[in-house]
Amino acid sequence: MVQQPMSPNSSNQSQQSEQVEKIYLPRTSESENLKKIRHTASHVMAMAVQKLFPKAQVTIGPWIENGFYYDFDNPEPFSENDLKAIKKEMAKIINRKLAVIREEVSREEAERRIQGINEPYKLEILADIKEEPITIYHLANEWWDLCAGPHLENTSELNPKAIELESVAGAYWRGDETKAQLQRIYATAWENPEQLTEYKRRKEEALRRDHRKLGKELGLFIFSDQVGPGLPLWTPKGTLLRSILEDFLKQEQIKRGYQQVVTPHIGRVDLFKTSGHWQKYKDDLFPMMAENEEAAALEQGFVLKAMNCPFHIQIYKSELRSYRELPIRLAEFGTVYRYEQSGELGGLTRVRGFTQDDAHIFVTPEQLDSEFLKVVDLILSVIKTLQLGNFKARLSFRDPASDKYIGSDEAWNQAENAIRRAVETLGMEHFEGIGEAAFYGPKLDFIVSDALEREWQLGTVQVDYNLPERFDLEYVAEDGVRKRPVMIHRAPFGSLERLIGILIEEYAGDFPLWLAPVQARLLPVGDTQLDFAKDVVAKMRALGIRAEVDTSGDRLGKQIRNAEKEKIPVMAVVGAKEVETNTLSIRTRASGELGVIPVDEVVDKMKDAIAKFENF
Repeated sequence: MVQQPMSPNSSNQSQQSEQVEKIYLPRTSESENLKKIRHTASHVMAMAVQKLFPKAQVTIGPWIENGFYYDFDNPEPFSENDLKAIKKEMAKIINRKLAVIREEVSREEAERRIQGINEPYKLEILADIKEEPITIYHLANEWWDLCAGPHLENTSELNPKAIELESVAGAYWRGDETKAQLQRIYATAWENPEQLTEYKRRKEEALRRDHRKLGKELGLFIFSDQVGPGLPLWTPKGTLLRSILEDFLKQEQIKRGYQQVVTPHIGRVDLFKTSGHWQKYKDDLFPMMAENEEAAALEQGFVLKAMNCPFHIQIYKSELRSYRELPIRLAEFGTVYRYEQSGELGGLTRVRGFTQDDAHIFVTPEQLDSEFLKVVDLILSVIKTLQLGNFKARLSFRDPASDKYIGSDEAWNQAENAIRRAVETLGMEHFEGIGEAAFYGPKLDFIVSDALEREWQLGTVQVDYNLPERFDLEYVAEDGVRKRPVMIHRAPFGSLERLIGILIEEYAGDFPLWLAPVQARLLPVGDTQLDFAKDVVAKMRALGIRAEVDTSGDRLGKQIRNAEKEKIPVMAVVGAKEVETNTLSIRTRASGELGVIPVDEVVDKMKDAIAKFENF
């Protein structure tokens, strides 16, 4: 599925040998044993740090997907040599075979012990723990921390050769930029050294595929400090890539009866108060723009939109609808803005301004099931076309114990049952994610695994009885009575930014022919072949093929190397013989050398391959 870089003399066999072998590594979330290993290893690391650096105070130290981290407040920054010393101390602790002891104490006793060791961060952590008794884990009564577990029974169950201290990063206490800056030590721990070796191999492969590095090398996007973090700037090639994806989905939507709309980038606060977004996510929105202080005090102003649904609702509500019009499918590639914390930003996968392939479908209750299935069919078609074959379906439902949701139990039960019926009708394997619902309704989320078996949420489809109620939406039913429609929110891509970041890494920057910003490059051997090459490119462009001529004047070998570095799918060498016979000497990244082919045949084959989403 993932094509690798091709050298001038490469073959299919050599390409295949570079494919990443997918070896399963258990995830922390899937393995109780890994949870115990990583919880225990994190405590061993914190104990080692405080032995070597007595002034260091510990804060939090959870396990994460591929390891764990611990945040420390230490007067001096940790160096690479410090990490080596900490790991060496960890090995000593492990080899001492210390018992890991669980103890339950009252809140008062926990507070007394924390005050005795002067650890103020632990007092804040204790205040957040709502359940009693308080659990404490000891390493042979030499070191302890507040922790819910789970843990191994003895440090001897850890393998020092399966632990790696990876890096140090800055982190703010509670993720708040106004609070103390801490030092975060990232680490990983596995069951055996072989797993660690495989993890490190994958990590190196991930660095090779890193979309931030490849995006710069391929000239797709940049970030500018003067513009601001989390706000990508798209170059001509990157903009073309976005347009290709947008056009692909727009054409699919036209076939399926969607209507394209455009909405503003800002809206009144009152709009988001009605939807409930202001009350639920006020801190995630960019600050309100108000005409004066009085308006600001009354929260009467404008904000950058963080979602498109309230705007589409206004378009629906602009006239009284009949049951004959429904379903109404309003689609938009709408850019939204969310004030993510700077420490949470990451290339294209976590940004502050991003474009959603958003649509909102207004249906009668009777149309809900069939329309939901049609949306799922669209999402599955997108996943197949993009060659993202490995995915899981998550039924993202509400947690009844949480207060973050709006609407009645009846509305939620109706919506969740609709999603269950859909996956059962399709026979789709799925799992439930309690607490993962949007605040207004449950979702069916598509979790895609990439070439390195990392998981990303892409497509989503949501059932919503609540926003139609809050905005008093109606349609005139067949019997003349005004009734409430149901809304379906859906986004097959999720966001263009995240999708492109994932695709760059999935393909290692080697896009399939239909998606490549430049599909063909003609490489003239000399200036005398330049006019012929330009004429061929003009013919290709007239037929919708994205082609260009290398006009650098470089030797052919360098032209080939440059085209390979830029991962151009089709390279066509043009020499005197090719001009004389109206042919092209073709080499492709997918199939290697194809030999000399007539120009018209090359054009026809490329058009056919592009139309079928295939390689040439």
